[in-house]
Amino acid sequence: MALRKLLLCFLVVCGLLAFYVLSVSLQIRVPWHMVEGLGRGDASTPGTVSWSHVGLDQSTSEPTDTWTTSGLTTATTSAVFRSFPPQAKSSRGPSDPPWKQPSPRTTGVQEPDFTGDVYAAEVAPLQTSCPDSIRIQVEHSSFSSSFLTTVPILQWAEHSSASEYERLRRYSGAYGWQGVPFSVVQASLSVLNTSASHQMFDDWAQRGDRSGCIRCAVVGNGGILRHSRKGAEIDQHDYVFRTNGAVFKGFEDDVGSRTTHYTFSTNTLRNSLRSYAGVGYTGPPVSPETRYLFLPDHDRDYILLRAAATHTPVESGPESSNSPPTYFGENANSEAFKMYHPDFIRYIRNRFLRSSALNTRYKNLYRPSTGAVMLMAALHACDQVSAYGFMTPDYQKYSDHYYDQRPHPVVFYINHDLRLEMNLWQDLHQAGLIHLYMRE
Repeated sequence: MALRKLLLCFLVVCGLLAFYVLSVSLQIRVPWHMVEGLGRGDASTPGTVSWSHVGLDQSTSEPTDTWTTSGLTTATTSAVFRSFPPQAKSSRGPSDPPWKQPSPRTTGVQEPDFTGDVYAAEVAPLQTSCPDSIRIQVEHSSFSSSFLTTVPILQWAEHSSASEYERLRRYSGAYGWQGVPFSVVQASLSVLNTSASHQMFDDWAQRGDRSGCIRCAVVGNGGILRHSRKGAEIDQHDYVFRTNGAVFKGFEDDVGSRTTHYTFSTNTLRNSLRSYAGVGYTGPPVSPETRYLFLPDHDRDYILLRAAATHTPVESGPESSNSPPTYFGENANSEAFKMYHPDFIRYIRNRFLRSSALNTRYKNLYRPSTGAVMLMAALHACDQVSAYGFMTPDYQKYSDHYYDQRPHPVVFYINHDLRLEMNLWQDLHQAGLIHLYMRE
């Protein structure tokens, strides 16, 4: 009898210890780090992407009529985890809060097979000759060795080749085409077949001039925006990015009313309609200047994209219907829709938001948040970026969302690493690559 009690106590202690270890592994926050390849040479794999475009050549900043892209941008399989040193103006010591404390440098870490730090390469022409653009500034920052200007932000018809499908089918979720039939990829990307499909700012020629700078406001839904009175400032930018449950009515003074680029996945859109209807969210913003950017997590995103762009019923999946989807208004044509490239999302994960969750059994659940993908896309596409409504170190002062009727604390889930993202926004702000609203 005594032996049985002793055995029972031993099992209980082991169980508690296992639970503690699991809890620590899920809650610990690894300070911001990135995967940096030891070299940037072209991959040995022959290129598959080639097309023409009108814009400015990066090397000369002079107008050019065509451009060609080929090959893959790659990091070597032997990689290092790199924590950027603090900026000169920043002092980080033991007395600083955790988000300011640097992480130790670790070298010689073998890259996991699932990471895939190899990407399609484009030499994307610039639409402006902005003298202080982010692309120029990043070359002189601590981000220079990890920031790639050649990874395509958007995917379109030219990407739906058999060779690209074979390359991307090994990556699941938002990172590739695993689980998405080639026929679905082809059918969906075939509707993204104009120059607007692979240009983030397809109407810039009608808005500005090449000597100016593309100024972008990227607006999250954080509670820090409530009573901020930043609405007019936000709307004065050339382009305004928003995501998910973007509610305007009654909050125009704080968040503005324009939306030129709306980022979402089919899942986050449906969740927003369910969760935020009570505070005024009725669907994506609808206006002539609004472009809709799908973040493809699943085949349902490709299926909904095709249906929305062609005004036909959704053929299959949870959104299947007998009539065309109405989320985007009656007048949205194929040029109003864009879709993030899986390579870009994987690049963001690998080089900017490599979470400790990737070292757990939940690694396949993790991806950068929709807001993070939106902000990083703007960082790579715009000349100047101002970010509003994103998480800051004093996030506990504010409710989760600016439109919350009652205060709600920020909740952390394993599928996103919001603290890691917060650290990234701080570092980008200190490097002068974005201007982050921090209610100072």
